[in-house]
Amino acid sequence: RFPFLLIQYQRLAIMDVEQLHVVLQQSFSPDANLRVPAEETVRNLKHVKGSTTLLLQVAAEAKVQFEVRQAASIQLKNICRECWAERVNFAGFPLTTDGKKPPLLDEEDKARIRPGLVAALLAEAEKSLRDLLAETLHTIVIHDFPQNWPDLIPTLLTTIQQGANDPAQALRVHNALLALRKVCKRYEYKSKDQRGPLNEIVNQAFPLLLPLAQRLSAPEEHALEAAMMLKQILKIFWSSTQFYLPGSDGNGPSPALANPQSMQPWLDILQRALVKPLPEASTGLEPKNQPTTVEERNAWPWWKVKKWAVQIMSRLFSRYGIPSYAEDDAKEFAKYFSQNVATQFLGPVCETLNLRPSGQFCTDRVVHLCLTYVDLAVELSSTYKLLKPHLDFLLYQVCFPTMCLTQEDIEIFENDPHEFVHRQNSPLADFYDPRMSAITLVTDLVKHRGQDVTQNLLGRMTEILQRYNASPPESKNHVEKDGALLTFGSLSKFLLAKDKYALELEGLLVTSVFPDFNSPVAFLRYRACWMVQQFSTVRWSDDGSNLRNLLQLNLQRLSDPALPVQIEASKSLRYLIEADGADQTLLPVLPQLLTEYFRIMNEIGNDEVVSALQVLLDKFGDHIEPHAHQLVTQLSNAFNQYCTAGEDDDDDDAAMAAAQCLECIATVLKGICDQPSIMKNLEPLLIPLILKIMGNDGEYIEYLECALDILTFLTYFPDTISPELWQAFPLIYVAFDQWAYDYLNMMVPCLQSYIAKAPDFFLQGQAQLPEGNIPYIDLIVSMVAKTVTNDKASESECRYALSLFMSLLHNCHGKIDMYLTIINEISLGKLGQQVNADIPLTRISIYQILGSALYYNPQLELVELEKRGVTQQVFGKWMKDVETMDRWLPRKLTILGMSSILSLPVASLPPSLQSSIPQLIDGVVRMSIALKEDEQKTGNDGGDADVPGGGSGLPSDIGDVDQGFGEDEDVTNEVDESYRKALQGVTSWDDDMARFLLGGDWDEDREDVDEDFTSPLTDNSVDELLFLSDILNAAFQREPEAYQQIQAAMSPEAAANCQKIFQAASALRAQAAQQSTQQS
Repeated sequence: RFPFLLIQYQRLAIMDVEQLHVVLQQSFSPDANLRVPAEETVRNLKHVKGSTTLLLQVAAEAKVQFEVRQAASIQLKNICRECWAERVNFAGFPLTTDGKKPPLLDEEDKARIRPGLVAALLAEAEKSLRDLLAETLHTIVIHDFPQNWPDLIPTLLTTIQQGANDPAQALRVHNALLALRKVCKRYEYKSKDQRGPLNEIVNQAFPLLLPLAQRLSAPEEHALEAAMMLKQILKIFWSSTQFYLPGSDGNGPSPALANPQSMQPWLDILQRALVKPLPEASTGLEPKNQPTTVEERNAWPWWKVKKWAVQIMSRLFSRYGIPSYAEDDAKEFAKYFSQNVATQFLGPVCETLNLRPSGQFCTDRVVHLCLTYVDLAVELSSTYKLLKPHLDFLLYQVCFPTMCLTQEDIEIFENDPHEFVHRQNSPLADFYDPRMSAITLVTDLVKHRGQDVTQNLLGRMTEILQRYNASPPESKNHVEKDGALLTFGSLSKFLLAKDKYALELEGLLVTSVFPDFNSPVAFLRYRACWMVQQFSTVRWSDDGSNLRNLLQLNLQRLSDPALPVQIEASKSLRYLIEADGADQTLLPVLPQLLTEYFRIMNEIGNDEVVSALQVLLDKFGDHIEPHAHQLVTQLSNAFNQYCTAGEDDDDDDAAMAAAQCLECIATVLKGICDQPSIMKNLEPLLIPLILKIMGNDGEYIEYLECALDILTFLTYFPDTISPELWQAFPLIYVAFDQWAYDYLNMMVPCLQSYIAKAPDFFLQGQAQLPEGNIPYIDLIVSMVAKTVTNDKASESECRYALSLFMSLLHNCHGKIDMYLTIINEISLGKLGQQVNADIPLTRISIYQILGSALYYNPQLELVELEKRGVTQQVFGKWMKDVETMDRWLPRKLTILGMSSILSLPVASLPPSLQSSIPQLIDGVVRMSIALKEDEQKTGNDGGDADVPGGGSGLPSDIGDVDQGFGEDEDVTNEVDESYRKALQGVTSWDDDMARFLLGGDWDEDREDVDEDFTSPLTDNSVDELLFLSDILNAAFQREPEAYQQIQAAMSPEAAANCQKIFQAASALRAQAAQQSTQQS
């Protein structure tokens, strides 16, 4: 509306700090006439030279309105993150916005920002602004430190040294510590050989920080500023030590490893921080003014100090607490830690855990971390001996009350059920919820020290249930019963694994769980549904009536008035559905079941509910067809609803549920894949979803895998591809090119279907891209080229990409002659890189392309090889690698490709091939015979063998819950120990072993990429044995003299094999003729 403003503010060297102040102020004006152009100007500040300096001036000026300063700080952070250095994606390609690279700040601007930012941060008293400036510093550190910012650490350490003992300088010291933490955080997750700068920082900073931390943690120090500074020092210590103890120089070992006592002063600081009393404000004792609300207490610096102290000690315990698990160079330190430190710190931890039982306050986070420490102490004999006399206190005064529902939990359950469900299903609960750490501690005590715990614990919990059943309604303790059931359920895998307990579980369920399905107490109905999930594999001793009763009770709870109960009931069915006889109860009510599930899904986005629906659909796949359209309609609507909630409200539960909806849709499509007409009718519902996910510049990347699965179903099973479905084709390329490079393996199947189902349409099609109208085939070639030539692409990705060339050659026969050059250029270039690779899989993929190209046009393909002068080398290596081919497709394509050479006159062949024809024929004939023999054997093979030991399917490491380890034994686990030892042997986080240990694909580069590849050459329309027989017959008839000489040069065995080929071909033709006659 005011273009002159934009022109004025965007013109280089025109804007000054006063104008910027006005623009920022107007950017949150209620008047749209002022706000809209101001917002546009702010968005374009990254194009204005010197704007970062002006933004920093505004942000640092204390007299400026807070909202304006905050807006300036946010914009400065965003510009530095986007424009300080070129950002690249996983594949190394530059990240773009609307197809354009963001501008980069020039060195002059950067040189002004670095010192100015430090000065502003050191002086900033406002927390929110301080945090924004610190994040900006962290961004710059990533790119510039230490090479381009050598004075950063000296500046910060000088500030700390000068103000360490001056209370008036407390703010500057705190802010310098905050900045130092941001620098250390840069190296927190680096491997040992990449921590050089961090080791140097530690060597310079720790001698300065240690006496400061000792003073701040002294019992007589109570100032809030002291807590804030101590918290930052502990965070620096955490970043510097949580994975490796800092070394003495860039590569040397840590001094603490050789001299463990050198760490003791730091460990003393942690202990003093944890034992420091924090009295209520009403007592008037120091430190004074502890807040009274839980939220404010959680944020109070002194509680934060305790949190960091116990968090650091728990991490040290997990790494060094059991010497047998420690790395070789850390054995001495681990021995010292286990014998001295672990036991000394256990007392303060238990005293902290006693705060709540004694009526005092303790934050949830501190309780959680203390329980984590005690859980580790259970495994170490020296600490367990100290714990053993206090097990009753630990189990029944700390863990059990922590596991029970609080009054706040019950109020949230009744008044805010959505929040209750969110908390119960939060994937982060394991990292902060004391209830989860209490459950873990109880289960680990039973698992590792069962002889001291199990009988007593089960007896106490059974007493609670019996007391509840015997009490009159008005005096029943519902919360206590819920806690007892939670305890039993948490121990389910141990109880189910031992007959002594497993045989009692049916009675437990019938007497103490079944009645709760109809309890007037809603959270007990919730717990009953949860218990079903834990004990779904219980052995029923009756005629099945208990199971049928349980199914009916569970079904009734799907329409419970309490939403959390509905959620748990819907989740329970996924476990019950596998029980023998469950389908007899559930199948007759399948339509009503689906209705209930969708009603619940409309109420709340919960991925476990949708996952349960998916199990239901998978189980009753044969009965889905009548409901397919309704199911996909409902799931599509649910996806859009959840997707919007996840985007607008930042609702992680809804976002996960949205992805689960797409997986459900794929399950429905799997159930009707033999009904392509029904699948076609679903396209109008599904194509908009696919286009939405793929067509928004990566905004919905978390759903891309599911969208590609659905697209694969829609392109693979129907006989034709609709024009509407073709809209997705160019979007696949754009996604690959701009924001989803690492999804290539999932893109290939649907791209292959596009090419195979409509090759003519594919060859004529063009995509409208910013570069112009690009033929579809050029997009395919580009994807292959970008993958194969990218150093960051795995060999698996390269093979998936190369398989697209096979699709072109097989489906576009005689129509892509002009592309043979580029196909060879890319494929042979990759072959040159892989010629000496130990694993031949990529070479074999390239041989498949060469075989396909020879079959496509042997004359043109030989020209391509000859003009590069590689014919002899390629065929020589190819024939050697034939021995390593154990899969059907590469062997078949080798036969077809090499046989095609024989269709050319001998005189037209390259000299190197002319002299090798006898060997070529011999090799191809032997491969054909072997391939037919293998096919016949495969046809006679049975199915998969029974898996040995497949009984209950329970984990094998449960052990005897009545025994465990003695108090003089450390807890050991052969699997864990092997894992840790293997992890210690990893030298690079990119190698195969590291991938496996960290949960990656151990055999990623050994999978059969082409196992699902289909084309006219793979559907038995071209039989390789018949093809070879016909080629040989035609060659002998065409050039009898030449081939008589060739035959003379062959061994008697090779000549006999040729006769076998002719005889086998005649037999196949006779068999086919007989079958044709019978059918007619």
